[in-house]
Amino acid sequence: MTGLWLALALAACRTDSGADDPRPIERRLTLAAYTTPREAYRQAVLPAFAAQWKRQTGETVAFEESYQPSGAAARAVTEGLEADVVALALATDLEAVQRAGLITHDWESGPTNGIVTTTLAVIAVRPGNPKQIGNWSDLARESVDVVAPNARTSGGARWGVLAVYGSAIRGHTGFAAGDSARAEALLADVFGRVVVMDKGARESLVTFETGVGDAAITYENEVLVARAEGVAMDYVVPSSTILIENPMAVVDTYARKHGNEELAAAFVAFCQSPEAAALYARFGLRPAAPGDAVGGLPRPPDLFTVRDLGGWPVVTQTLFEKGALVDRALARVQRERGN
Repeated sequence: MTGLWLALALAACRTDSGADDPRPIERRLTLAAYTTPREAYRQAVLPAFAAQWKRQTGETVAFEESYQPSGAAARAVTEGLEADVVALALATDLEAVQRAGLITHDWESGPTNGIVTTTLAVIAVRPGNPKQIGNWSDLARESVDVVAPNARTSGGARWGVLAVYGSAIRGHTGFAAGDSARAEALLADVFGRVVVMDKGARESLVTFETGVGDAAITYENEVLVARAEGVAMDYVVPSSTILIENPMAVVDTYARKHGNEELAAAFVAFCQSPEAAALYARFGLRPAAPGDAVGGLPRPPDLFTVRDLGGWPVVTQTLFEKGALVDRALARVQRERGN
């Protein structure tokens, strides 16, 4: 085992669902996930599934868990982390695992099209919102310092980019709809106000919690979890923002190797169930069904999806490929800063 995977193995968290059972562990399932829903899995979803599986089969299940930024989690699996199931921030990361030949089934064929949770791209602000931030365009003001994750490593960052760009291209930031040049300029202006660009969404919000910045581009559920833990933080839902959809799938090659095909499929099915939706909701995550609401959480007037922007192949080519919009916007910022 290489040093990298030894470190991953040592860092993985084992959740023993049979602590009160004198019998030895009978099954073990490995989950590779993006960092944001870590508490939801550890504290609620994994124990609930283990209890259900034991009732149905009499078997005790333990979990090996690895949490990393979404792109890093996908790369870890394609490079040898033998996860039975992946739960990632965006479909393109899951498709990278599929392109590596590790996912061989149609992961979008289920009742929720492979999506297990949704949330919104929002703006975290200081208590009372002292900078009076109300929309994405406010993040471009010279008086506002912004914290955001890096779009090269973080699924959360890519969702944030899509929220800013999408709201502009749809005509909700004072520009005419379809004005791609103005949308690109807004994104560069927002990047120009970013003072810290962490590798992942969780790290980025932790940076904001330490007092850095006036605003943070983040997930709604990240703010709700932080507030539940006593962190003083408010958030703004822009009038136009994107519905973030988080996929999960069995990694067929590894599940088959471990003899876990049935167990892994049952876990994914459980995570798409109404019972799991109620558990995810305790951690601020919205249901997989588009348009559903979690009690009391806001629905912005213009809530769009990646499909409204042309789908992942289009936005990847337009925004995220080498030399595309994100690279151009960052290059403009570097030129203006003299780097």
